[in-house]
Amino acid sequence: MTSLRLLSLFPSLLVLQVHLSNQLEDNKIPPSLCTGHPGIPGSPGVHGSPGQPGRDGRDGRDAAPGEKGERGERGAPGETGMRGLTGDRGDPGEKGERGQPGECAVAPKSAFSVKLSQGQTSPLNVGDAVRFDTILINEQGDYNSETGRFTCKVPGVYYFAVHATVYRASLQFDLMKNGHAVASYFQFYGNWPKPASLSGGSLLHLIPGDQVWVQMALSEYNGFYSSTKTDSSFTGFLVYSDWKNSAVFA
Repeated sequence: MTSLRLLSLFPSLLVLQVHLSNQLEDNKIPPSLCTGHPGIPGSPGVHGSPGQPGRDGRDGRDAAPGEKGERGERGAPGETGMRGLTGDRGDPGEKGERGQPGECAVAPKSAFSVKLSQGQTSPLNVGDAVRFDTILINEQGDYNSETGRFTCKVPGVYYFAVHATVYRASLQFDLMKNGHAVASYFQFYGNWPKPASLSGGSLLHLIPGDQVWVQMALSEYNGFYSSTKTDSSFTGFLVYSDWKNSAVFA
């Protein structure tokens, strides 16, 4: 029984033997009979060409609107922009209605003229103001007969004139502005049988509060005189105003 099995396997063994002997004779070893060492990694390949653009994706479905967010904080003001070009002139507007008649503008006024009364005793002390006590005109009340001084209310240029009758003594007086002499006048009296005259005038620029008066310069030269036939007077008036608040001179 054993002999029969060996005889049945013999052809296969014989074929395998013949096959192996042929390969050994060709000096070729099958890869399956041995394993070699791994080879050296190759160099990285060259980048490929860019691919073609993909197709647009499908539109999303319409969703419900979201809730309104809270209002953000106010941003800082931006820088002032450049001024734009001047626009074209517009069409003339319609003529307005005529207004009501206004009040007439009145120019500022200031004037006075005064004289010494008969028999008045002239001041004898140096620095005393001559008090012309008889009022000829003083509508604005700018001259004070108690002090003999004119006080400015309307700013502008004024003219002042002094006319003196000199009798029984020589006369010297000053035209004063705020305590400073702006003009001086003198007349010598030499025992003449008739009175002499002394006159003078000056233009002064005044502002409200300034004062002007006639003042004795020397005590012994006090020959102011007045009578029914001759007078000693002091006059002043506004020539022009520079009052900016005036409707006429603004």
